Amino acid sequence: MARSGDRNRSANKRKRHTGERKDKRFVARESSAPRVVVQQTPRQLKAIERLLSGIGVPEQKPFKPDAFQLEALAAIETEDVLVTAPTGSGKTWIAREEIRRILSLGQRAWYTTPLKALTNSKYTEFSLEFGAENVGILTGDRKENSGAPLIVGTTEIYRNQLFDALREGDQVETDFVIFDEAHYLADEDRGHVWEEAIILSPPRIRLLLLSATVGRAEEFAAWIGEVRGTKVRVIKAGPRPVELRAAYLSHDMQLFPLLGDDGTYNRDLDQFARQRQSSGGFRRRRR
Repeated sequence: MARSGDRNRSANKRKRHTGERKDKRFVARESSAPRVVVQQTPRQLKAIERLLSGIGVPEQKPFKPDAFQLEALAAIETEDVLVTAPTGSGKTWIAREEIRRILSLGQRAWYTTPLKALTNSKYTEFSLEFGAENVGILTGDRKENSGAPLIVGTTEIYRNQLFDALREGDQVETDFVIFDEAHYLADEDRGHVWEEAIILSPPRIRLLLLSATVGRAEEFAAWIGEVRGTKVRVIKAGPRPVELRAAYLSHDMQLFPLLGDDGTYNRDLDQFARQRQSSGGFRRRRR
């Protein structure tokens, strides 16, 4: 009896599945109405033309160092130097030229960065510039050519070498250290690493600190001079060489400048704030 019941249930399932395959299935309607794309006005289109004007590959010209770069190179031979310059101004050129001089004298240099990705990038750049045999890299998970005269590594690794040398009564084998992104000293979680590295670096090691966003540069330099007993020169670059332009990209893939013709907030963007409010985009989610 049990086997007969199983056969009946199987037959009923086959019938249901067969009926499902013969049923006509309807495609669901769109869940929301199609968006209506509002064309930008001639005024708005002109604003976009101004926003995008000049973008492209600039004309190649012979390289000529800026005054702040030459000043930094002259000062770094005898002093610690803090360079504050906007992104794209050429801070790394200063470090590269001083590294070139250091290596030509048979001395050694360290280039520290706060990020592994930046460390890897600089390692590749300097290997091409100075020869792979002259450049090593030290990070938490990468160690190559550690005896090279130029070492690129994270600031934590350099700080650790200072601690090891202090415990063993030895000296860190370098004559010159570059701290890229020196404003990390103000970082709440990692700033102590830069502080310890600066304090523990012997005065014989000259320091070059580079930053685009460091605040109160003179106060920072005064502290370095106090804890190291050295002279510290603050060198600031001029205006940003590459202009920053900001715009808003709408859901319709249209650009709207963040600033209007008068340099203040572009009121054309208010429409997107109203759209988000009407759709509940600003409502707090329930947890």
